[in-house]
Amino acid sequence: MPKLWTETIDAHRAAVRDAALNAMAALVAERGLVALTMSQIAERAGVGRATLYKYFPDAQAVLTAWHERQITDHLDRLTAAADPAEPAVVRLRAALRAFAEIQHHSARHHGGELAALLHRGEHVDRARHRLREFVENLITEAARDGDVRDDVAAGELAGYCLHALTAAGTADSPDAVHRLVTVTLAGLSAPPPRP
Repeated sequence: MPKLWTETIDAHRAAVRDAALNAMAALVAERGLVALTMSQIAERAGVGRATLYKYFPDAQAVLTAWHERQITDHLDRLTAAADPAEPAVVRLRAALRAFAEIQHHSARHHGGELAALLHRGEHVDRARHRLREFVENLITEAARDGDVRDDVAAGELAGYCLHALTAAGTADSPDAVHRLVTVTLAGLSAPPPRP
């Protein structure tokens, strides 16, 4: 198959997939999950139902693919927040702030029924593992620099940070989210030297 043809087909497939995922998100936001059909998704996406079935077997698969895209976007946002030119502690602070802001935003826009349905499955487990590893590596580097405590394993501290900042989903304002980040970071402070 000629290269131009292949690129055109790949671009078309990506466009159809994105349109379906965007349609799913809009429909869920408008109507919730009850009685969401492939016909509704196809109509909103501007594609035929048969075309949609070539990409996804059912509405649940569209929803899962949309959620995977959201998770990837969130992880990319965390990575981007941690500017590699900065010291590890600055990158850690930025990544934790971004994580808390994502938690706050997601709870407001995708809470309840949708969150319960989406936060199951292998794609979520993979994302959690990637997130924890990312934060753990930042903590390890910051501890090596002497900027955070090293008397507790980096993996335990990463778990502490992520669990604590999940509470940002219940925060009532952006200021409350930032205070939560400050308190969490304080827990990472290197202990004072012993006399």
